[in-house]
Amino acid sequence: MTIAARTREAVRARPALWTALAADAVNYTAAARLVAAAVDADDDDREAVAAALRRYADELRIERVSADASVRMVSGVGLVDRSGTETSLLTVGERAVVDGAGTHTALIVEGEDLDGRALGTVLARLDAEGIAVDAAGLADERAVVAVDRRDGADAVRAVEDALDAVPAVETA
Repeated sequence: MTIAARTREAVRARPALWTALAADAVNYTAAARLVAAAVDADDDDREAVAAALRRYADELRIERVSADASVRMVSGVGLVDRSGTETSLLTVGERAVVDGAGTHTALIVEGEDLDGRALGTVLARLDAEGIAVDAAGLADERAVVAVDRRDGADAVRAVEDALDAVPAVETA
């Protein structure tokens, strides 16, 4: 496998670096130092790694799109054991987010454009805002995100903003 192919593989294994390359917001020398060890490149090959990073970045393009989705807030939800719960807003494994069962707020996001990339953008934005997510899931154009009740209103604003800037990445 060539250094270029190994470099691309190493970048795909580091989503933050991949996003930075696609957004043209990376220091190629520093990124080459980071990636060089992963691609078994010695100091002499570091410039080849940097060149491979530049070529790969030229192929990536990020366009921000607005996801057509609505957000509503449900207060007083709880994270409980799934056993005995007939209806839940979200179930993952043996835990469920249930209305009327606790001190959390659920954000219900619905829309045709809702996909994994949109949910990832929402979760990254909440993290950047310092809002802890206690549960999250996506299925059938509907996502549920549970946060502490005190963070509910701020979380709604952050989610709405995030949905207006979902990356639609295309490769050349």
